Amino acid sequence: MLASLAFAASIVYGSAQPGPGPGAKPEAPPAEASPDDIDGPTMFATLCGYCHQDGGRAEGKGPKLAGTKRSDEFIIARIKNGKSGSMPAFGGTFSEGQIIAILAYIRALEDN
Repeated sequence: MLASLAFAASIVYGSAQPGPGPGAKPEAPPAEASPDDIDGPTMFATLCGYCHQDGGRAEGKGPKLAGTKRSDEFIIARIKNGKSGSMPAFGGTFSEGQIIAILAYIRALEDN
């Protein structure tokens, strides 16, 4: 009961946590470009193109990506986590926006 009253009071009167002091700058989240501002083809060519030949249109050390039937979720997870023994994880290398830009590039590939 006491916890419920404290919760209700915090909603009505605001949090009991002190805010930033006078003149303090609030922390802004790190800026990230939107996927539209990130050059997916260049990032792909720079890091992915070594294994995914012809810009992902042909099989090389890695599979052909053009026309893939894999889901977006699968591709994003594979980029982030890699595949043991065959693909390094890029989750610590690419931001979320960069991963989405690479996914958009893969989806736009024409299957020859």
